Amino acid sequence: MNAALLLQTLVDGLILGGIFSLSAVGFSLIFGVLGVVNLAHGVFIIGGAYLGLWLKKALGLDPLASIPVVFAMLFVIGAALQRTLVATAIQRGSLMTSLLITFGASLILRDALIMAFGPDIQTLSSAWLLRTFHVGSVVVDGARATGLIASLVLLALLALVLNAMKVGRAIRATAQQSFAAGLCGVDADRIYTLTFGVSAGFAGASGIIIGMINPFSPFDDASWTLNAFVTVVLGGVGSPLGALLGGLMLGEISTLSSQYIGPRFPTVFIFCALLLMLIVRPNGLLGNAYKASV
Repeated sequence: MNAALLLQTLVDGLILGGIFSLSAVGFSLIFGVLGVVNLAHGVFIIGGAYLGLWLKKALGLDPLASIPVVFAMLFVIGAALQRTLVATAIQRGSLMTSLLITFGASLILRDALIMAFGPDIQTLSSAWLLRTFHVGSVVVDGARATGLIASLVLLALLALVLNAMKVGRAIRATAQQSFAAGLCGVDADRIYTLTFGVSAGFAGASGIIIGMINPFSPFDDASWTLNAFVTVVLGGVGSPLGALLGGLMLGEISTLSSQYIGPRFPTVFIFCALLLMLIVRPNGLLGNAYKASV
């Protein structure tokens, strides 16, 4: 086996995994706090890419500089979706209800993207990307390296909020025991709305980073929802670190299988890893960040 090729493949997998992690952390947060499987997550990711494209064309704003703006816009949309539709699923406490509601929302939002931007494949470009560079024999693509750095910074910010700020402690308390948190003065409904908005915002931010690396279209939403689901199963629910580990695993599986087996086979190996994790450790590598692991 060519050692240089293996090292290059491993580095590419780490970079891809970091981006997978950011795209999945919002999905993980919603599932951990609300107990909702958000099938509209992929639409928020692609929506973030399209909003970044629109801000660049309309205002000349660089995609990386537009991340806070896109975060805020997706936060509002996600919070509104939770208040108007997802709250019904939470009240009924039915997984099937949440699946149907978020699936319907994903179809509506995807059609809205097609109406607003068209079905064509688009790309994002940024003037702030790092240049491609070499580390020994390993070639590091500048766009992917920039995406990895941005992803790690955003994941670190989320971890800081969840662990060091009052609102983060309220989110964790609500996830662990919403009734007890309510007795301590935490408004669970407000926390649910806040969590959904933050999740949508991070999905939108990841969409911008993904758009700078890969072409995108409104029809890519399902694949990113699936990637987020697999990442959460591999890493564990509710934790930025769990999302990071799951994303890194997914990235390595994808690149290694593509390089050494064939570009058509990553999905097969990804689902094999998913099934194995469900059998061996159903709660993922780190377990549930908010509830006791089994």
